[in-house]
Amino acid sequence: MHFLTVSIIIIFCTGENDLEAKYRRSILDIAVLQDHLGARADCYIKNSMNVVVVLSRQYMTMQAELTSKVKRLEEEVSRLREQLGLCQEELRTEKRQREVVEREKDATIADLRHKLDGMETDCERILHDTLDSLTSQLSVARQGWEDKSTDIHQKYKDLLSGFGLNALDI
Repeated sequence: MHFLTVSIIIIFCTGENDLEAKYRRSILDIAVLQDHLGARADCYIKNSMNVVVVLSRQYMTMQAELTSKVKRLEEEVSRLREQLGLCQEELRTEKRQREVVEREKDATIADLRHKLDGMETDCERILHDTLDSLTSQLSVARQGWEDKSTDIHQKYKDLLSGFGLNALDI
């Protein structure tokens, strides 16, 4: 609107000298440029506001997404920590059970070794007693055989002498 007013003034003032006309045209050009710059500035401000609004929305969306993701990750960390705690407790229980089983096995092995040592001692004693008994029985049997042999030998010697033969000559 300002531009039209200035243009009308210039048209009515054609009778003035050229210098004043040029001056008025320059003022008119300046006014037109100012109006144009003002319109562009308003446009830039509106565009800037639109950009700010869009960026604000994007920021809010991204912030909401990140908050949601952080919450999910925190829940997952909490769940994983709980699982880790359960696994560690299970591991401790398994270790304790394994230690109990190992102690029981060691006790059983020690008991069996003790029994084996006792059995070995008993076997050695039985073997010695049996061998001693066998040696004693063999001694008795030998003595009996020797006595019998001596009796038989004397009997045959007496029999040979009854025939007039000497046992040493035969």
